[in-house]
Amino acid sequence: MIDARGRLLSCIVAALFSGVIPAAAGTVIVNSAAAITAAAATAAPGDTLLLTAGTWTDQRIVFRASGTAQLPIVLRAASYGSVTLTGSSTLRISGTYLIVENLAFQGGASTSGDVIEFRTSSSLLAAHCRLTHSSVINYNPASSATDYKWASLYGSNNRVDYCWFEEKNHSGTTLVVWLAAQPNYHQIDHNYFGPRPDLGVNGGETIRVGTSDWSMYDSFTITEQNLFDRCNGEIEIISNKSCGNVYRYNVFLECKGTLTLRHGNRCSVYGNYFVAHRLSSTGGVRIIGEDHRVFNNYIEGTTGDDLRSGISLMNGIPNSPLNGYYRVQRATVAFNTLVNNSTSITVGAGKDTSKTLPPLDCVIANNVVLSPFAPLITLNDTPQNMTWEGNVVFGATVGLALPPSNRIANPLLATNPDAPWRLTEPSPARDSAAGIYAFVTDDIDGQPRVSPFDAGADEYSAESVTRTPVSRDQVGPQTQPTSIPPAGGNTVPGELRLYGNFPNPFNPGTTFRFSVPATGRATLRVFALTGQEVGTVFDGIAAVSVVYTREFVAHRLATGVYIARLEHGGHSVSRKILLIR
Repeated sequence: MIDARGRLLSCIVAALFSGVIPAAAGTVIVNSAAAITAAAATAAPGDTLLLTAGTWTDQRIVFRASGTAQLPIVLRAASYGSVTLTGSSTLRISGTYLIVENLAFQGGASTSGDVIEFRTSSSLLAAHCRLTHSSVINYNPASSATDYKWASLYGSNNRVDYCWFEEKNHSGTTLVVWLAAQPNYHQIDHNYFGPRPDLGVNGGETIRVGTSDWSMYDSFTITEQNLFDRCNGEIEIISNKSCGNVYRYNVFLECKGTLTLRHGNRCSVYGNYFVAHRLSSTGGVRIIGEDHRVFNNYIEGTTGDDLRSGISLMNGIPNSPLNGYYRVQRATVAFNTLVNNSTSITVGAGKDTSKTLPPLDCVIANNVVLSPFAPLITLNDTPQNMTWEGNVVFGATVGLALPPSNRIANPLLATNPDAPWRLTEPSPARDSAAGIYAFVTDDIDGQPRVSPFDAGADEYSAESVTRTPVSRDQVGPQTQPTSIPPAGGNTVPGELRLYGNFPNPFNPGTTFRFSVPATGRATLRVFALTGQEVGTVFDGIAAVSVVYTREFVAHRLATGVYIARLEHGGHSVSRKILLIR
């Protein structure tokens, strides 16, 4: 007869061999993919599956369970970086209300399917599931021609946020949203999409929402608050191939391509920053299809032309197939600011013997275009029934005769090497907007639009700035728990804050961003580990509700770890920075 002690010992031995180890109430410690499968099969809403720290090699994780909105089931590492998945490791998620957190895929390669899929089979999909504070870095096969995705979203109402994707050098989109007959309502936010080299062929998109054969279906995916850093895989940084999607508040930094509305209709592109620093082949927004809205965007320093213009409206194909080029119809391009672009706006981009249909019934209104590169507006074809109103353009020949409601006048933008150009008080773009655009309620900074509106992305205002361009320290894996609030809201902190510098490690220069809770004297200095001050980044009066950006260049310092310390009002905050020569 086996006593209670014997039964307990048997259970412990069985648990050790299975890799499923009971921990605190509601928490199960798992040490392999097989253990995850076993634990998930009996997990109850509110349970957590905690991965043991270390390197997991060739682990094909299947996380299938059913949580609730109030009590999700969580698969997580104790902290980001404590678990690395490599070899041929992959992740499959299906069920409802599941959260995967703090996983880092690095240095391996998938040998079967995509690295991460929100499904465990073609019929078992994910709904209301979330991948957060995780990464896929340098997960590349031997051949760059091998096509697999790093993350594929199936099902509905799923979210990918605060993740990091970098160094994808093989064929296949980095992140794909796959469609079905019903809208999926996914959310992609606060992610860092790091450098990706030019493939030289199609298939190098960073994000694709849909496919050409599903492009007339609604997706209603929101892509917001992401940083796209040198995403150069191909001309389409983002490829929209479905209807009803929103792309807002993202930053595109030195990307050699465009946010492309390739297929589908009724999408909105607003509040984004395209900052190209005059690098070759860079662009802004490319429009194809019907009823799109492109407004409140800031586009600076792009060098591309035609399909890679600051903003381009393409020509279409008569009776276009789904994978062709539908005619641009009823597009609204309004309240954008374009500065120092080689080709600011192109109408009829891509015109050739097959693409013969120019844009129809479109509106280009209340934009500010400032550039020394002529023409400011390029007409590759003559648009039909195009409305031009309220635009303020200056710096070079326009390229067409604009109607009287438009102005050729210097918009008197404030130049600042650390920030986007903004309207100044005497600007002729102030109170100059024409027409009524009810969907435009604020500007790129989140400041309310006050009638009569200003032209361009920026409304000259004394109201608080509630949105600033996302920076590297605001995206990707963070120390925040899974109770992160939804995207959006005031990004100007109410406390002394020193954001992470970028790049880090650096050589020889890096950029700091900081803010203070009250107007007053502030210093940002750099120290060696010995305590010796080696540089001053800022020393002066800092104003409240302003996020300052300052560059530090270490001309004569040796490789090593240094301390950046921000001081204000008797308080200080510090960060370690790494210089590598």
